Amino acid sequence: MKEPFSMETGRVVQSLQGRDKGDFFLVLEARGDGFVMMADGRTRKLEHPKKKKTKHLCAKPVLIDFSTLRPEGGKIQNSDLRKALESHGFAGKRSLCKEG
Repeated sequence: MKEPFSMETGRVVQSLQGRDKGDFFLVLEARGDGFVMMADGRTRKLEHPKKKKTKHLCAKPVLIDFSTLRPEGGKIQNSDLRKALESHGFAGKRSLCKEG
């Protein structure tokens, strides 16, 4: 099944498999081998991102530009990831991609 949204840096994704099933993350790095590196700033920090197969993720239509998280410059922090997910309504929700 082809995802309607590409797995690119800044994409909000939802986990479909594993112990983090239903949680939302931001893609930090899209690797060419079918994997992405992702973090949410809470359970998965920037220092230790999660490596996950793209087939176990559902891409959401939200794409966050990392340069807008810190407009004054500087390094992105875990709190920036949490705030970005919360501001787009993805904090605390655990509904899965597939309906029914």
